[in-house]
Amino acid sequence: MRQSLLSLAVLTALSVPTAVFAEEAAAPAAAPAPAYTISYNVGLYSQYLFRGLSQTSQKPALQGGVDFTHASGFYLGTWASNISWLEDASVYANSSLEIDVYGGYRNTIGATGLGYDFTVLQYIYPGDKLADKTTADTTEVSGALSYQWLQAKLSYVASKNGLGSPDARGTYYVELNANYPIGETGITANLHAGRQKYDGAALSEASYTDWKIGATKAFSNGVNVGGYYTDTNASDALYGASAYTGGSIAKSTFTAFVQKTF
Repeated sequence: MRQSLLSLAVLTALSVPTAVFAEEAAAPAAAPAPAYTISYNVGLYSQYLFRGLSQTSQKPALQGGVDFTHASGFYLGTWASNISWLEDASVYANSSLEIDVYGGYRNTIGATGLGYDFTVLQYIYPGDKLADKTTADTTEVSGALSYQWLQAKLSYVASKNGLGSPDARGTYYVELNANYPIGETGITANLHAGRQKYDGAALSEASYTDWKIGATKAFSNGVNVGGYYTDTNASDALYGASAYTGGSIAKSTFTAFVQKTF
């Protein structure tokens, strides 16, 4: 009886279609891609440089942020840094923080490789402004086009009050950026040129051009280190020591940084 049962079991096993074994041996299906990702970043910079102007009077800056990105292309984020320029310029009695809150949509156009990005960004500056000064809080909208390592971007001030002026709407910043990867080294060459054009009588003479050249080294653990040299043709009378303590915020300068993304 035992022998008959054993023979029956062997014959049954041999008669099972090979497709069943193939299904059992097949690798499990890959998990679907997540609908969204959340990333964090923190960095230490020798100074906070924004559009060629030092926001910290050439002193170090600690910066960090968090970004939510949906698979559809929509994203939200916030970012913060210490600053000193509002106190230096006597716009605020005390203000040492900038907080940016933003959201937008980015995608590519079919198989062309041409990318686009639309963003709405709110600059927030907590603190006590002087009685005769206008808030520096500013709403800005921007649009960018990119192809491979090239990008062109236009940012436009949409709020009437902003930048410390009661008549800031219409101010814009246009820029060209090139971030060229150098082979398999993990090093990216960073090139930038921009034009800040102020609108409104209170800011009409403050327009200037800035440029930057630098490099970033990316490591597999999410750490990035780098530096860049910048310069502007901004007016010394408006951006120099006569207006800001600590010297000109628009002079040629070098900035170094280390940043971690996770």
